[in-house]
Amino acid sequence: MFGYVVINKPELKIKDFDKYQEYYCGLCQSLKQNHGRRGQLTLNYDLNFVGILLSSLYEPEEKQYWVRCPMHPFHKKSVRTNQYMDYVSDMNIILTYFKLEDDVLDENSLKSKSFKQLLKKDFQRVKEKYPKKVDTIKYHLDQIHVLEQKNCLDLDEVSGHFGHIMASICVYQNDIFKEDLYQMGFYLGKFIYLIDAFEDVEEDIKKQTYNPFKEKFKDEHFQEDCFHLLEMMISNSSFYFEKLPLIENVELLRNIIYSGIWTKFELIKKKRMEEKS
Repeated sequence: MFGYVVINKPELKIKDFDKYQEYYCGLCQSLKQNHGRRGQLTLNYDLNFVGILLSSLYEPEEKQYWVRCPMHPFHKKSVRTNQYMDYVSDMNIILTYFKLEDDVLDENSLKSKSFKQLLKKDFQRVKEKYPKKVDTIKYHLDQIHVLEQKNCLDLDEVSGHFGHIMASICVYQNDIFKEDLYQMGFYLGKFIYLIDAFEDVEEDIKKQTYNPFKEKFKDEHFQEDCFHLLEMMISNSSFYFEKLPLIENVELLRNIIYSGIWTKFELIKKKRMEEKS
């Protein structure tokens, strides 16, 4: 359920793309410094967006430096990090740990079981640091699991729980921005859950596993209806996003929330059209 909140690179200015990469590398380095190389394996684009958002809103003092990366061995990478990227790295560990737990429960995956064990100490450390957030995330993930077991087809109910998870992660502290960050994260989380289900529906039908779109997939206007549903979620999310007093990186963030998040949807649509033809 990761990898949907990304940039639309062709529409992004070079300076903004470079900055996006710096933050992404910064999150990677925060994961390495706080949770070791195993932590780096949990890196994802969705939480990089949250890190950039919080960094832009609170404008902290940032560290910038160069590192050698095994993925890019021939030249050094510029890194940009701060306390909010450290926070997001912790949230990354929580989400990944619970995702692995879910994989073990659903599929008894040996790979997930092994990686979960590797992350256990890091997870416990983060849990001690953010007990209320961990409890909130666990509660809503448990509710999603219950609804999936009941084969719940209420899209609003099931996606709402993931909305509360993202909302909780987007709220860094109890201040004047809390409500707008919560609502923005809530609708973004619903979008992530629904587009993930939209992408997986064919595979879930074949595997006979849960998907809230199963009964709608054969409808003539399935893709169009899904688009309008997703559009509604992002419209609500962007409404609260625009209420935040963002100046730094605002064009980069707008590229993601207005354009980048649709790139995966278009790829899924294109793939389905090619398969039909």
